[in-house]
Amino acid sequence: MDAEALRRCSARHGRPAGLCLQYGTAGFRTRAPLLDHAVFRMGLLATLRSRAVAAAVGVMVTASHNPEEDNGIKLVDPLGEMLHPSWEEYATQLANAEEQDLEKVITEICQKAAVDMHKDALVFIGRDTRPSSEKLSQSVIDGILVLGGQYHDYGLVTTPQLHYMVCCQNTQGQYGKATLEGYYEKLSKAFMELIKQVNSSSGESQRHLKIDCANGIGALKLSEMKPYFPQEVLIHIYNDGTKEKLNHLCGADFVKVHQKPPVGLDMKPNERCCSFDGDADRIVYYYKDATGHFHLIDGDKIATLISIFLKELLAKVKQSFKMAVVQTAYANGSSTRYLEETLKVPVHCVKTGVKHLHHKAQEFDIGVYFEANGHGTVLFSKAAETKIRQLVKEEKDDEKREAAKVLENMIDLINQTVGDAISDMLVIEAILALKGLTVQQWDAIYTDLPNRLLKVQVADRRVIDTRDAERCAVTPPGLQEKIDALVKKYRLSRAFVRPSGTEDVVRIYAEADTQENADALAHEVSLAVYHLAGGKGTPPQP
Repeated sequence: MDAEALRRCSARHGRPAGLCLQYGTAGFRTRAPLLDHAVFRMGLLATLRSRAVAAAVGVMVTASHNPEEDNGIKLVDPLGEMLHPSWEEYATQLANAEEQDLEKVITEICQKAAVDMHKDALVFIGRDTRPSSEKLSQSVIDGILVLGGQYHDYGLVTTPQLHYMVCCQNTQGQYGKATLEGYYEKLSKAFMELIKQVNSSSGESQRHLKIDCANGIGALKLSEMKPYFPQEVLIHIYNDGTKEKLNHLCGADFVKVHQKPPVGLDMKPNERCCSFDGDADRIVYYYKDATGHFHLIDGDKIATLISIFLKELLAKVKQSFKMAVVQTAYANGSSTRYLEETLKVPVHCVKTGVKHLHHKAQEFDIGVYFEANGHGTVLFSKAAETKIRQLVKEEKDDEKREAAKVLENMIDLINQTVGDAISDMLVIEAILALKGLTVQQWDAIYTDLPNRLLKVQVADRRVIDTRDAERCAVTPPGLQEKIDALVKKYRLSRAFVRPSGTEDVVRIYAEADTQENADALAHEVSLAVYHLAGGKGTPPQP
C-alpha cells in the first residue's frame, strides 16, 4: 500500500466534520453532497473485499426509492448477494475513520480478514440516474485505483443488473454472460419459451401492461430490452425520467405507502399496471375497478401467485422438493393464512430486511421470499436445479417433462441474486398468461385484512428490544402485555412494534377485521409506545 498516494487521494475526498454513517441493509444513504468521502472509501473496501474472497465484487451507487437529492452506495458479494455482515462493520469503521487514521484502519481490516495485498482485485461498478451518481462513481474508482485494484464500469444499470453481472463473472459464465446483452438475452429467451404455449386467442387486452418506472433507471433499461421481445408483448412505459424528478409522487414505494396510483400514469378501469422503484429492485401491481376503487397487489400477493404456480408444477414433476415461503411480520395475515391453510405451503417468518429473508430461503429446495413492499425473488437449491434440468433432458413421460421444462425456464427467468423488478414483472406476466388470469382474478385469491402503519418519535429507539422475528417486544417492561391486552379487543387482529434501523422512531403495525378497528388498534398501541418507551413531543393523535 502506497501510504503517500493514499494520503494525497484521501485529502481530495475529505470527510465532513461530525458526520457519522452506519452501513445497513441498504448500504450507506444520505444527502448526496455528504457522501463523497464514503464512496471513495467504499472503493478502498471493495478492493480489499475482492482480494479477501479472491473474486470480483460489485459497488452500486444508488439510493433506491429515496428522493433524488439523496444518494447511497452498497457493496455486492461474489455470488451477487449482499455484503457479508462481518464486512458491514468494516464499512462503518472505514467510512467514519478520521483522515489521519485511514491507513491504520485499512491495515487492521487486512489483518482481521486475512487480506493479501499482493493479490489481484476486480470491482464491478454501476450507478442509477441521479444527477450526483456519475461524480460519486468516479470517487469509487479513485479508491479502487489507489489500492492497485482493477475495475469495470458498467455505467447506468439497475441494481439487480449489477448483482447479476457479479454472479456471472464469478460462476465463469454458468449463470449467464456478464453483459447487459447477456442479461436481456437470457431473460427474454426464457420468457418467450414460457409464453409460446399461451393460446394467442386469449385476447390482446390481456397482454397490455402499463409500467410506472419512477422516473428512474428502470425506464432506460426496459426501453433497451424492448427489441428483445416479440411484437405481442405490449409494455407501455410511463414516468421515464425525461420530464419529472426521480421517485417524486411515483414509484413502487409511493404507491405502496399512499395506496394510490402514481402521478403521470393514466389508469382506466381494470387495466393492469405496475410500478418499479428508483433502482428497479422492487415491484408492485395495481388496478382500478369499474367503480374507480384502487386495488394494490403487493409483495405478499406476488409471492402467493408464484407459489401457486410452482406448487402446481411440482405436483406434475412428482419430485419431493421442499418448498417454503419466507415472510416478515409485515406480511398481511390473510396471505399467511392462505399459504398455510389453503395452499399447504410452509411459511417462515424472519426479521425485517432482505438479507434475513434471502438467508432463510436458501434452506429449501425452492424458497420464495417477498417483502410486502415488493422486493423479492425465488431461490432454487443447486440440487433442485440440477434435478429439474436432468428431467428436461431424460424424462420419458410427456407431462412430467413439459412441467420440468416450464420450471427450467422459470429458473432462467428469475434473477436469483436479488429482487429484480424487470425479472419479477416477466415472471408475473408469464404466470398470468399461462394460467389465463386477469389482474382482478389474481387479486381475488384472498382479501387482505385492513391494516395501518404508524410511527412514534422516541428519545432513544434502543429502549425497544424484540424477539420472535420482531413480533414480540421484550423491553421496555409491560409494553408487550399492554399490546396483548389491546389486541384482544378486536377480531382477527394482531399488532407489533419494532425500532427503526435508521432513526429514533418506533414503527407500529396493526391489522384487524375492519379499517376502523385497525386504525383504532394502531392508535392505542402508539399511545402505549409513547408512554412506556419515552415518546417525544405531543402524544399521538387519532
